[in-house]
Amino acid sequence: MYVSVMRTTVEITDAQRAELLKIAAQRREKGFSSLIREALNLYLRQHRARRETVEKALTLRGSLNDAEGDALERSVTQLRGKWR
Repeated sequence: MYVSVMRTTVEITDAQRAELLKIAAQRREKGFSSLIREALNLYLRQHRARRETVEKALTLRGSLNDAEGDALERSVTQLRGKWR
C-alpha cells in the first residue's frame, strides 16, 4: 500500500525541537518526522474517540423521565459533595 507523504512547516519551540531530537537519537533516527507523524496519529485517534463518545452520549438525551433525571442529579450532587 502506497501512502502519500507531504512536507509542511510547523512552528515549534527550541525546547520542543531539542526534546524531539533527543528522542529521535534514542531511537536511532536521523530526524523527528516519524515522531511528529506518530504524535499526530495519536492525537487524531484521541480526538476521534472523544467525538464518538460525545455523539454516543448525545443519543441518550431524553432517555430519562423528569423523576429519573432529578434522582440522578441529586445522586451526583451528593457524590460530588464527598469529593475533596
